[in-house]
Parts: sequence; C-alpha cells; structure tokens
Amino acid sequence: MSVFYERFDRHDHGEGLKAHATHYCPGCGHGLVHKYLTEAIETLGLQDRTVLVSPVGCTVFMYYYMDVGNTQAAHGRAPAVAIGHKLANPNSIVISYQGDGDLASIGLAEIFHAANLGLPITVIFVNNAIYGMTGGQMAPTTPMGLKTATSPAGRGRYDGAPMRMAELIAQLELPIYVERVALFDAKQRVKAQKAIAKGLRLQDERRGFSFIEVLSECPTHLKMTPIEAEKWVKDKMVPLFPLGVIKDVGPEPMTPLPEPSFDPAKVAAVVGGSDKEVPRFAGSFPETGFGADVAIKLAGAGGDGAQTTALLLARAAIQEGFDATHIPSYGPESRGGTSYADVHVAAEEVLSPAAPHPHVLVAFNAPSLAKFGPTVVPGGVVVYDKTVIADAPAMPQARVYGVPFAQIAQDLGAVVVKNVVALGALQAATGLLPKESLTLAIRQALEHKPHLIAMNEQAFEKGVQAVEAMRRAEVH
Repeated sequence: MSVFYERFDRHDHGEGLKAHATHYCPGCGHGLVHKYLTEAIETLGLQDRTVLVSPVGCTVFMYYYMDVGNTQAAHGRAPAVAIGHKLANPNSIVISYQGDGDLASIGLAEIFHAANLGLPITVIFVNNAIYGMTGGQMAPTTPMGLKTATSPAGRGRYDGAPMRMAELIAQLELPIYVERVALFDAKQRVKAQKAIAKGLRLQDERRGFSFIEVLSECPTHLKMTPIEAEKWVKDKMVPLFPLGVIKDVGPEPMTPLPEPSFDPAKVAAVVGGSDKEVPRFAGSFPETGFGADVAIKLAGAGGDGAQTTALLLARAAIQEGFDATHIPSYGPESRGGTSYADVHVAAEEVLSPAAPHPHVLVAFNAPSLAKFGPTVVPGGVVVYDKTVIADAPAMPQARVYGVPFAQIAQDLGAVVVKNVVALGALQAATGLLPKESLTLAIRQALEHKPHLIAMNEQAFEKGVQAVEAMRRAEVH
C-alpha cells in the first residue's frame, strides 16, 4: 500500500491534478522531503507502525498526504507529543517533523529536552531560514543581512546570530545520529534521501534519538524563482550551515521500553478512579436559565479553597453524566492577588472551557469581586463572602447574594471549610446540581479523612440555608 493517499481530500474532493496537488508553493523543499520520508517508510515496512507528528507551520496539513498515524501538535510542541506517543506505544515509529520557526524558536525547550532524553525518536528539521506560513518573518536560522518582514533592513547584530541547531543537538550526550543535508542538486537530494531513511532505520533498531536537518528552499518569501532559491541555499546557507554528518555514534540497541498497561483496574488505581456505579440524582440537565452550557468562575486569594470547590463541582457534574471542565489559574496570590478557577457544566459537550463572561461568580475576597463582578452576564448570579467584603460594588445586571462564608465556617469551628459553605450557597443560588450530587462529591473527596465528613456536610447545608433565607426575604 502506498504511503501517500491516492487523492488529497484537502481540496474539497477536487478532481484531476487538483486531487493530487499539495498546498506547498512551487519550488518548496517540503515536497521532496515528504517523498523521501514516504519512500523510507514504505521500503522499511513501517507504515502500520508510524506516527507522524506535525506542528503549526507549513506542515500543518501534512496529515492530508500520508496514510500513517497522524497527530497535530501545538506550535513547537511536536517533540513533547512525540515522547508521549513513544512511551504509550514503544513499538511505534515516531517522527517529529518541524520547521525552523517552530523547532528553533517557540519549540526550543521541547526539542532540547526531547534530545536530552534520548528516546528512539526521529526528528526531521526543515530549515528554510524564514517563517513560511505566517508571512516571511525573520526566523532563528535567518542569515545575517537577509531582509524579511520583521528585519526590513536585513538581519543585524542586534537581532542575534543564526542558530546552528544540528550542532547544538549534537553536543548533547544521548542523540546518536545528527546530520545536515540539502536539496539544491541531485547529489544532495540522494544524501537527504539516505539520511532520512537512516534516521528511521536507527529508530526501528532502537538505537536512539536521530536528528536530520534539511536545508530547504522557500522561493515565495525569498522572492526568487525555484532555481534562484536553490542557488541561494547553496551560496548563502551552506557556508553558514555546513553539510554532512555531525554525530554518528552507532550504539548497541537500547533495552526495550516497558510496555505501558492500559488495564482499567491499574489505570483507576493510579488516577484514583473506580468502576463502581455512582448514584445519580439529576433526572435531566438542570433548568438554570443559562442554557445547556453553564460557565462558573470561582475566585479568591491563595488558600481560600476556590480550586477545591471547582474540583468538587466538576466531579459532581461528571458523575451526573454531564460534560464538565475545570481550568485553574494562579495569580500572585501570595501578594494578595487572585487565584481563580473556570468551570463549565454542559448537558452534552463543553465547547470552550474558559469562562471570561461567567453565568455564575463565587468570590472569596474583595479583589476577586471587583475584578470579575462586572464580567458576569446579564441575569447571572454572584455569591460572595460577606465576612471579608463589607461594601460590595454595584452589579445591577446580576442577582447578588452576600453570604458570610468565613463567619459560618468559624462558627462551626474550622474556617477552612468556608469553601464548602460557598459550594452550598452556590447550589441554593443556582440549582445547578442537586444537593445530593454535591454532598456525594464531598464524601468521596474525604474518603480517607472520614472524621471530617460530618463538619463539611454541615458547612454545605449552612451555605444552602443562608441563600434560601435570603431568597425567602426577597419574596416577602
């Protein structure tokens, strides 16, 4: 079976030549590298084991062309994703395919740590000395004097020097094979073809980490014809980035990586999960008036318990069969700043886990209320700690409940449970989840501290009662 797909569906089911055309510009080197890569995969019989990781850049649509396992990584993060694939499936052939703006800039830390780890992974680094996809900006490998979109006068002394990535990688102890090749004539293309095949073969033999740098043409942003661009690579890039093998130590095969276990019981033991059936108390998604995806923000100073409250809320929602997400954000809380958590609870699927305009805000201190109160949507709910916020700002767009979280908790004998008081107040103010769902989550969280369960349940109920009393007073 050919590694290339018979047709490239990226072109909306185009017919004829269009069904076989890539998105690369005429004269771009990526097409040749793709060709050599697919030939090596096919010749070595690796197609069914190969996982190709491509990040953001000119290779962003690579998965349309090669019939192998494909993963799209965030900009610069391909080596980290490649490590994950290799550890999860040690028998796979993992290829991190990256450009110079990606690997040598935003992904610099990732590539160094991956190379230093030394796992049997193959990195193909296409260096065309410029940012291609994003508009021709100066890259870490741009030669001195070259004019780009961000160095219109030419790269100068204050722009730093071009980075020789192959040499830098070769200085690390564990990479076993590092070579720089080019594409500007037939002789160099043969060397590139052999280097790529060798990088894959060494991985297949579990020898170690391989790094192949390919000097490539970018006629579009060099504003040259393909032939002129080939000459420019030969005349301008090769003196800066010398071709040839930089490191080739040829060690014995590594000990096979341990096979990870995906046994549900073992995974559950590690993550603290359980296969026990969890009771559900919500017959359907609650009618809160906020639709089928409710955004909640919980904010306070470090130690207020906003993050724990968020986790309890998300856990209870998931156990009810809803989709829920929790994203923590830690500010300079040791200096009085705000630590907050965004939680979404959705009937079907959370489309965006952030909550810049929450339906519900729970504020544990004055800075949090001042910062996030105005962001609550019209008709939303704000619950805040009246113990520490004496004068709440006006929030006419929301229903506001001032509940003395800390005072209630103090009266119970433990101010640390003020966040559980807040959780009870949140439940009463919104009806987002049944009380039983949240108290179950509390008991589960305290499974190994059973002596604390009664106090926390009492704190939760006190929070509920405080808001219910306020709502009754509103009616009368």
